Amino acid sequence: QIPLVESGGGLVQPGGSLRLSCAASEDISHIAAMGWFRTPPGKQREFVARLLKDGATHYADFVKGRFIISRDDAENTLYLQMTDLKPEDTARYYCNYIGGAWGLGTQVTVSS
Repeated sequence: QIPLVESGGGLVQPGGSLRLSCAASEDISHIAAMGWFRTPPGKQREFVARLLKDGATHYADFVKGRFIISRDDAENTLYLQMTDLKPEDTARYYCNYIGGAWGLGTQVTVSS
């Protein structure tokens, strides 16, 4: 398992933007698919976005058109660019891949 460390969360007003990063300490270029997930307050963890090695992306309906997932294999980092944030996007965000361990996540709070 490759340790993953999420960062980039914070407090942002509705309509604002954030870019989350998921840094790995080892080479991730061989990982076929990586994704972002989130745990809203009082709810179960849910899927947000997935990026396959061939470049294909999949998004949850509630983030389509607002979030973009990308990866930089040279930097061993996965990103999630979030725009037009809404209060319902408030959650702890995690990155992971199949077989990986969950990290601590990064908190995103959208509030005025």
